[in-house]
Formats: sequence, structure tokens, C-alpha cells
Amino acid sequence: MGDSKRKVLMVCLGNICRSPIAEAVLQDAVSKAGVASEWEVDSAAIGGWHVGKSPDHRALKTMSNHGLPYSNKARQITKRDFEEFDYIFGMDKENIKDLSDLKPSNAKAKILLLGDFDPKGERIIRDPYYDSGSEGFEKCFQQCSRMCPEFFSRARAGDI
Repeated sequence: MGDSKRKVLMVCLGNICRSPIAEAVLQDAVSKAGVASEWEVDSAAIGGWHVGKSPDHRALKTMSNHGLPYSNKARQITKRDFEEFDYIFGMDKENIKDLSDLKPSNAKAKILLLGDFDPKGERIIRDPYYDSGSEGFEKCFQQCSRMCPEFFSRARAGDI
């Protein structure tokens, strides 16, 4: 493992809405800070329903509207992820409960709620999957745009 990269995994229920957006936003912050080689950012699902698929078209459109490229495919979280990643973020309290249940006893990953890093105090990123429009995806993007830089700043300062 001798890898000195800081590794972050964004997780939501299906890995096609919230976690890809969070992944893209954090990757953008890391890239803009010029430290992309020091960080690895990925995303995964609690469940396996969408494995191998691209994100929801509304998530892709939202990312595209904000100039964030994205080409990863959905995958399901594995036991190994808990050993390899430093931080695993859930988007809501149900994700956190599921992650805590899945986490092996020897895991090194810290399980955190992404919303705990929102300067505005909006702790939950509601799942926009069943929405009829794209408003929920834009709201998710706006939340991640506050939360991810805050986490990144605190992690770089050694506060987490």
C-alpha cells in the first residue's frame, strides 16, 4: 500500500446521482488547488442496482452545466474500500447507517456525513432520483460546492 495519497470515497444509494456530483466537485477543488497527484477521489453505491451504468442524465447535465467532466461508471462499495480509503462520505443519515453496518472491524476509513462540512448547516443531501426535473440535482451540486471545499480545506490543514 505505500501510497501517500489521501483517498476519498463519496457514497450514496445508487451511485448515479449525488455521489458522482460530490466526486466531480471534490476532484475539481483538488485539481484547482494543484494537488491532484496527492489525492484520489472516487464514488460508489450502497446497492448494486446501477453497477456499470453512467450517472443519471440529469446528474450528467448538471455537472456539464458547471464545466465538470465525468466519465466514471457506477460501482458498489466493497469491504476493501474501507481499508483503502481514508474518508468515506455518506450523503444522508441512511447512507451513514448502511456504511457503519458494512464497515469491517479492521477498517481505516473514517465514515463521515458530507453535510457536516456545510457552512450553511444543511446536513442532508436529499436524493433527487425520483424528482421529475433537474432542480434537485442543481441543489445537490450547490450543496457539494459548499461542502467539498470546506472538507478539503480542513483535511489539508490536518483538522480531520
